[in-house]
Amino acid sequence: MKEFEILGNKDTRSGFGEGLAELGRTNENVVALCADLTGSLKMDAFLKENPERFFQVGIAEANMMSLAAGMTIGGKIPYTGTFANFSTGRVYDQIRQSIAYSQKNVKICASHAGLTLGEDGATHQILEDIGMMKMLPNMTVIVPADFNQTKQATIAIAEHNGPVYLRFGRPVMPIFVKPDAKFEIGKADVLTEGTDVTIIACGHLVWKSIEAAKELEAEGISVELINMHTIKPLDVQAILKSVQKTKCVVTAEEHMMNGGLGDSVAQVLAQNYLAPQEYVAVNDSFGESGTPMELMTKYGIDTADVVNAAKKVIARKNA
Repeated sequence: MKEFEILGNKDTRSGFGEGLAELGRTNENVVALCADLTGSLKMDAFLKENPERFFQVGIAEANMMSLAAGMTIGGKIPYTGTFANFSTGRVYDQIRQSIAYSQKNVKICASHAGLTLGEDGATHQILEDIGMMKMLPNMTVIVPADFNQTKQATIAIAEHNGPVYLRFGRPVMPIFVKPDAKFEIGKADVLTEGTDVTIIACGHLVWKSIEAAKELEAEGISVELINMHTIKPLDVQAILKSVQKTKCVVTAEEHMMNGGLGDSVAQVLAQNYLAPQEYVAVNDSFGESGTPMELMTKYGIDTADVVNAAKKVIARKNA
């Protein structure tokens, strides 16, 4: 199996912060809005360098979305920043009516997503947001895998005309995407080629799937691993090309089993090519307080869960 060089360890939210700062230097139309979480969203550098283009709206997320929608009318490219829970669940009406329906060019940037927000607990964690956002017409949904890819995605979405939901997180994770890699919205990254099982992952579960693929390869199981960083628009051709070869698939995500990446892949298979699928995702449950890694293990989205799902789906294929 291909060896992945670890280029360091850093949280994906810092990738967003660096990408936003770079945009501040290169694109004068980019503005940033934050709901009282500037440090948590790593927006400090943009604020320091562009104070006239930074708007601290306070704990008023619905107002932030409405302000951002209005700013697009004057040609600005607003990047909103707060926790994923407050970026979606708290402001869904404003996003639906003022941004998605109106096709406003707002970039909704959501940190601390999924379980790995950790000790802040269930009220701040959100596991439904990918489903909520992908169901909105006109919305693009992106879940990058590491620090470098988050930075690349943050920069890339400025060139995309339309609303975007960019989801990233808090925990420090290995960096494996090359800093000069090209990020293309809607184009999956095939990380390894294999013949026995396809694993399609997004976000923090891409690294967990890399670890799982190494374990599986050591047992003689050939893995095709896909980093599906864009949930919508989904790279249907990459899914079909891979699953038609391996004849089975595992989807892995830090999200509820219902409504996320797994369901998007299942829909593709149901419509185009029937094959067994196993989900690695949270099964109809809220989270709780704990360290990120403890929570991933308890809720069934760790490396061992990807390994077990791959063996299970291969057994189903061969039954």
